[in-house]
Amino acid sequence: MKFKDLFLASLLFFLVLSSWYVLRAVRNELAVENYSQDFLIILLSFTALIMLVINPIYSWIASRSNFKKIIVYCYSFLILNLLIFLGYSRSLSSEDIIETIWLGRVFYVWANIYSFFVVAIFWVLIINLYRNYKSRKFYGFIMAGGSFGAIFGSEIAIRLSESFVNNGLELFVLSSSILLLSAMFLAIYIFNTNNSISLSRSVGGAGLDPIKNIITKSEIRLVATYSWLFTFLMTIQWICAIPIIESYSEISPERIELFGRIEQLVSPLTLISQIFLTYFVISLIGIRLILIFYGALFAIVFILYGFYPSVGVVVVSQALLRVFEYAFNKPSREIVYSGFEKNDRYKSSVFIDTFLTRFGDLTGSIYIGIGKLIGIGITSMPFFSIPIAGILSIVGVKIFNKEKFKDL
Repeated sequence: MKFKDLFLASLLFFLVLSSWYVLRAVRNELAVENYSQDFLIILLSFTALIMLVINPIYSWIASRSNFKKIIVYCYSFLILNLLIFLGYSRSLSSEDIIETIWLGRVFYVWANIYSFFVVAIFWVLIINLYRNYKSRKFYGFIMAGGSFGAIFGSEIAIRLSESFVNNGLELFVLSSSILLLSAMFLAIYIFNTNNSISLSRSVGGAGLDPIKNIITKSEIRLVATYSWLFTFLMTIQWICAIPIIESYSEISPERIELFGRIEQLVSPLTLISQIFLTYFVISLIGIRLILIFYGALFAIVFILYGFYPSVGVVVVSQALLRVFEYAFNKPSREIVYSGFEKNDRYKSSVFIDTFLTRFGDLTGSIYIGIGKLIGIGITSMPFFSIPIAGILSIVGVKIFNKEKFKDL
């Protein structure tokens, strides 16, 4: 893999994640605002449902397009959505309280969709363009560009935090739009400077291929199950953290700033790991042990949440999970995706990283809701989730019992 290719891929991920992290702190704040109203499960349900509807549309477009058309259609559509939010938010006055509340709820749902699609489409480019054994080990370096983007986007969010009270989403949305537009142009440049047959030809197939392939292909089904489980567990720990953060402050700008500060702590740690550790860890211990260890890490976090529910523990737990996810587990899963057949690299990987991860959010929140219904306190739910973390590790083992993945 040439240095120029590595730099451009990292720069592209920088722009993509900068765009998302500008919006992330606001999304988190809206989650806190809706938590007290027990509205979060409804919002997540709508998110999963919309993901299920959007994916066949994306797959239909991908079947008839090459990567250049996919990136232009998808990123342009998301930018247009951002501009619609911008225009509508500016039309509201301080007296439009109900409309403002519903705008926040709609934006929360849309932001979840946005976050997964912009990243999933980026990885479609990477796993199709850089698939050989040596290139795949550089996925961590590519993700380091994303960590720089997370730091940059979080800093923008912090500087804009005070504007949320008077201007709402406006400045956040405008900044994110500019960054994503830059990412789209850079992706087109990367496409034009590479003569990859995989990127130039249309994908083929049909819109329902991702759903069909998960049902009929056991290796796809195992990876899908793994992705669903880890997002299920991630949602549990996040919902358990929300009351702790809510008790920290009742003021929105202070909570937004806390979210931003967490990102500024987690992102540099992730960045250091991606630059100095990812390549060597993947080379030395392999991605099998990385996938297996994720379950053990969740168990540790749940024990911390159960015994020491504090803002400090939330910060430490976020650091442990997020650093491991983005420095080791995410690159490992993308390596697995790169071993898929072409149709699945374009479609199943996106379906898994969008709908199934959102479905993991939904089922995780329902799991918490069931616990609340039967009288299990939020502080006890982490303990009941430890066995599920064990199942995640077992699925990781089964993925590599498949002959298809043994040489990854």
